[in-house]
Amino acid sequence: MALVIVSGALANKPFNGGNAWSRLSWILGFRQLGFDVCFVEQIGHDACVDANGQVCPFKQSVNLQYFEAVMSRFGLSDCSSLIYRDGKEAHGVPIEGVAALTQKETLLFNLSGHLALPEIKNQIHCKVYYDDDPGFTQFWHEEHNPGARLWDHDFYFTIGQNIGKAHCVIPTGGLSWHHTRPPVVLEDWPIVCQERLDRFTTVANWRGAYGPIHHNGKTYGLKVHEFRKVIDLPQRSGQKFEIALQIHSADQKDLNSLLAYGWQISDPVAAAGSPEAFRHFVQASGAEFSVAQGIYVETNSGWFSDRTVRYLASGKPALVQDTGFGGQYPVGKGLVTFRNLSEAIEGANRIVTDYSDHCKAAREIAEDYFDARKVIGTMASEIGLKIP
Repeated sequence: MALVIVSGALANKPFNGGNAWSRLSWILGFRQLGFDVCFVEQIGHDACVDANGQVCPFKQSVNLQYFEAVMSRFGLSDCSSLIYRDGKEAHGVPIEGVAALTQKETLLFNLSGHLALPEIKNQIHCKVYYDDDPGFTQFWHEEHNPGARLWDHDFYFTIGQNIGKAHCVIPTGGLSWHHTRPPVVLEDWPIVCQERLDRFTTVANWRGAYGPIHHNGKTYGLKVHEFRKVIDLPQRSGQKFEIALQIHSADQKDLNSLLAYGWQISDPVAAAGSPEAFRHFVQASGAEFSVAQGIYVETNSGWFSDRTVRYLASGKPALVQDTGFGGQYPVGKGLVTFRNLSEAIEGANRIVTDYSDHCKAAREIAEDYFDARKVIGTMASEIGLKIP
């Protein structure tokens, strides 16, 4: 089995450079190990929009333009397909060509179950579901929400390191969940050194793509709820904090509070709207600071951000909210966690005081735990996939 079809939402989320890297790292990681890779994405009519956000024909959409640009930039134009309206039209490899690939011994690596076309999916020898939204995925499945798209896969992998363990409340849904990590192709993310820390940064969507989850009488919150708990961090710590923030006009009160407490707010599209822009934003930063989705924290999921992995690979320390991943990764140097405002202040001061050692440790963590060759190699071993 030397062919891998990777499927996930990229054109569906145009001008989101961080999201693009979360797909590209798997594509490029498989290629790095010697696999032939084809990237396949489905997109519906309502997701196709013009520059003003209005629904428009597929051929005129910014989604298609973004897809073309990213695929071209990474040498994937001849081995990618953006399939429109359940196969009625496609850009790149035609649907018949993608279907023909399934005649070989093929692996489908299906991010969030994105690829659902039966004429492709049903013919594939081995199907791997990859869950990068632990908690959302499993609770949806428990509630019979079709958004989980968990059906008909051979293996299930999640970056929720604690799913299936007694101290994590996320249900398994009767599935055997394997644990994995967000990979990074280290050659794409070289170390960029700074003499001193100028500012902590992150890229964020204030509310995220999904609403709160209600399950068994409990509500699991969003990133906005966690940010509000540390909103006075810049004033209390005396450090500079910048967010390339996607925030709706209805949340103007929150935006005003962020500005009043000293947060620097950047346009997320200008700062990180393409893979190159996102990489530049991360590598021009001193360190990362970020909270997590409330659901990742409250369930003790062990979730870890693929964005944070890019900071670490670039030699940038990360100060991030603890989701219960401490048993899986070394914390304290290079990767510093917090549970509350006081711990966030203390962690920021530690990084600033011993900055060069934290930078060195950050890259070492990326090399030891998130190198795509190791992450994909371990997964391959678990599913019996032979590396070419």
